Amino acid sequence: MKHLLIAAAALLPLSSASAQTVAIINARLETLSSQGTIAKGTLILQNGKILAVGAGVEAPAGAVILDAKGGVVTPGLIAASSNLTVSEIDAVSETRDDRSGKLSAGFDIQYGVNPGSALIPQARQSGLTRAVATPVLSRGGGGHVHDDSGAGDFAGGGGGGEGDPPLFAGQAAIVSLASGQSDLVLGAKVAVALDLGQAGAAAAGGSRGASLVLVRAALEDARAFARNRSDYDEGDSREFGLSRIDLEALVPVIQGKTPLLIRVSRASDIRQALRLAREEKLKIILEGAEEGWMVASEIAAAGVGVLMDPQANLPTSFETLGSRLDNAARLQAAGVLVAVMGSRDYTNLRQARFNAGTAVAYGLPYQAALASVTLNPAKIWGIADQVGSLEKGKDADVVLWSGDPLETSSWPVAVFIGGVRQPDSSRAFELRDRYAAPLSAYPQAYVYERP
Repeated sequence: MKHLLIAAAALLPLSSASAQTVAIINARLETLSSQGTIAKGTLILQNGKILAVGAGVEAPAGAVILDAKGGVVTPGLIAASSNLTVSEIDAVSETRDDRSGKLSAGFDIQYGVNPGSALIPQARQSGLTRAVATPVLSRGGGGHVHDDSGAGDFAGGGGGGEGDPPLFAGQAAIVSLASGQSDLVLGAKVAVALDLGQAGAAAAGGSRGASLVLVRAALEDARAFARNRSDYDEGDSREFGLSRIDLEALVPVIQGKTPLLIRVSRASDIRQALRLAREEKLKIILEGAEEGWMVASEIAAAGVGVLMDPQANLPTSFETLGSRLDNAARLQAAGVLVAVMGSRDYTNLRQARFNAGTAVAYGLPYQAALASVTLNPAKIWGIADQVGSLEKGKDADVVLWSGDPLETSSWPVAVFIGGVRQPDSSRAFELRDRYAAPLSAYPQAYVYERP
């Protein structure tokens, strides 16, 4: 079956500037929509959109036919929180553009997105078609951040004022992983990241209470600034703890237009985050929530989405003592919208779908697990009208798999972004091909020419 799928995909030419009309036939379509699973159906991609999906759909005349031969087709996977496109080597600080030592909320990650990153092709080979690039504060940002770079000098980096809180990491961006595009940013300033719990306490001098006082003070500063910018410009306003850049970034947050992405683990800290959102009238997204199962009903009642790693089941810190493998299943059963993520670093991009598979083994329904890496992150990040399910009119971000996408032995056979089939090559594959066979002589670059 795998060889047949590969052969069929190889017959499909790569498109360049514009998407072709493509008909993927004889496919098991996991639509993640009201149509559910279509055991044997056809998916039509045209002009970058999904034109039709169903069991009785006819391929249009002139369409390029891709026979899936029973293979699984899903929406493209979404990395719900990652440093993909803004970091190359975690341990080399000069390759990292996912943090700032100067700005706080005003740091805007979109300007560090690198369309030429060698990690993007590798990400597509994991079935990823979009990613949310999120900033981090520093090393020690909590187990859920998976940030072990050692770049601890950024801890405490603030936003231009003597007493400004260093808790805000900056603004996130949604990026496409399409090949050959000079600008991958699809949405900028989509959230402001905030560390609470253990990391927030450390940044605020060691106390959770101090971190929340500083956050609330920053939000009040943003409200005062928004009420009268002219006084600020004329020097007639009171002194603020944040720079103008950081205050401007928080204005849409206090207006309820932009969510706070709050990184938090402990059940009591989650309650504090929910209380902060309720009292300050904020939209929030939780990341981590290792002890979320303990307060699952409260998270659900607040209508807050959670980005989480189902494999975070070890008490790696005091704030994750209650972590467990069925956290995702318990959250989902309580009615929480769960998006499964893997490690932030590029070497573990495959983890998201494997983590979803692990969650299935511990009680998460299979369809919910598929949604946790496709539709749910799209809903949480406000792009479900564009991607996340196989529905007419949505962007044609689609993956044909060699088998069950949640199995470790499966891989993408063909990846489409905006209806365009993406190249299968990557630097890793190129190195493999170069050195796979023993060489009879050194490569040309290493030949020494005698004078």
